[in-house]
Amino acid sequence: MLLELLKTVLLGLVEGVTEWLPISSTGHMILLNEALRLNVGDEFWKLFEVVIQLGAILAVIVLYFRRLNPFAPSKTPEQRLDTWTLWLKVIVAVLPSGLIGVALDDWFDAHLYNYVTVAIALILYGVVFLGLDRLELGRHARRIGDVGQISYRTAFLIGCFQVLALIPGTSRSGSTIIGALLLGLTRPAAAEFSFFMAIPTMLGASLVKAAKYLLSGASMSGSEAVILITGCAVAFAVSLAAIRGLVRYVRTHSFRVFGVYRILLGAVVLLWFALR
Repeated sequence: MLLELLKTVLLGLVEGVTEWLPISSTGHMILLNEALRLNVGDEFWKLFEVVIQLGAILAVIVLYFRRLNPFAPSKTPEQRLDTWTLWLKVIVAVLPSGLIGVALDDWFDAHLYNYVTVAIALILYGVVFLGLDRLELGRHARRIGDVGQISYRTAFLIGCFQVLALIPGTSRSGSTIIGALLLGLTRPAAAEFSFFMAIPTMLGASLVKAAKYLLSGASMSGSEAVILITGCAVAFAVSLAAIRGLVRYVRTHSFRVFGVYRILLGAVVLLWFALR
């Protein structure tokens, strides 16, 4: 059991870092499970790799609690209305991936959750990030520096980019950030809106996986419950630092480093499995 907990801590660490950086948390989790498999059943693993994201979600809620809380007593009526409006835009943004994800979840699981898909997606979107940086898209065109200024149309279009993240290795944060940059957001605003979109997206995905787990007739053992709680706790703690770090980083840096990382990792993955 101690060994499984150590593996869980490592998985929680990876989830907490990669969930927010545009380098694909799902892709990293799939690859890590290939190399360091938890001694659990397949049904529990499918549940674990999604529900562990709840710890990461909690970090966003803690860090942005006042910003996202429409009932904060310190807010004026106008500020509360702005908060409700922001939430409506977030809901509009997650609708495309939510509808498609629910409809095709089993198909994606059956056909795309493998190292080849992950490696190709890592490399492809790595090139996209380098292209964005090289072209300096939006240096003069980006004018939306606050997520409160996003229109409903822009929110929906950013959500359409999030649909791409249903392909493992793409990165939910990566696809939404790319979309937000192309649609005129500054780097900090793009990252922040991506954080907010994660809350309903991950909650919805976790509920879907939990429902399927229960409907499959599977039962969770005591040790599996400990593994799940440990993974969520570690993901939460690490996410606090990762979110703060990314926000500070993108204020003065481009996403080029993430593009280079994705390309190198994708190449290593293909080489690793080719030589096995």
